[in-house]
Amino acid sequence: MQRFRPFYRFLIALIAMTGISTACLAQSPPATPPASTPATPVPETPAPTAPATPAPSATPAPPAAQTPPAPPAVQTADPFGEEITLTAKTAVVLKGSAKWDSAFETLTDSLKKLAALLEKQGIKASGNFMIVYTSTDDDGFTYLAEIPVDQEPKNLPKDVSIGKTPEGKALKFVHRGSYDNMDNTYEAITNHLDDKKLEAKDTFIEDYITDPLKTAEDKLVINVYVPLK
Repeated sequence: MQRFRPFYRFLIALIAMTGISTACLAQSPPATPPASTPATPVPETPAPTAPATPAPSATPAPPAAQTPPAPPAVQTADPFGEEITLTAKTAVVLKGSAKWDSAFETLTDSLKKLAALLEKQGIKASGNFMIVYTSTDDDGFTYLAEIPVDQEPKNLPKDVSIGKTPEGKALKFVHRGSYDNMDNTYEAITNHLDDKKLEAKDTFIEDYITDPLKTAEDKLVINVYVPLK
């Protein structure tokens, strides 16, 4: 037993020394770790930005196709010497005579009288005012003023009667302008008849396309009919 004492003492001493060392270790302040040097921040390289694609500009709409203006209407020449066939119509008729110097005034007075007669009885004309020349000489002429009607008026004055407008084959001519210039139209008609070697009856018919009672004289449009033999 004694032989183990030295080893025991040695062990005790070793433990004691170990305890002292441990105590010293426990009492010693922990070593201060060296201050860490902050890392130098690495600048961030921005990611490359793709260039913005511009929005496609709106393509302007093509201008709407414009319809070209219609060409002006071409006025065809008035018929001159056109062959036609006149149809008889019932008409109120006033017989009269006139001098060439006051021809238009006399004719319009006769037409006014007939128009007033129809208006008084509420009868409407069924055709244009007409003048039929029955004879002519150097001083003047005789005529029939006529207004076509579908209904015959009653209680006619002595100088007014019911009759028929001319009928049969005729040549048609057109006069535009004042009554005073009718001489030029009739001269052209006479030349046309001579050139064509046509023989006309001794009468002429004026069919007033414009109302001679309301239209300015220089705006008159008159169809002239020349009955043929």
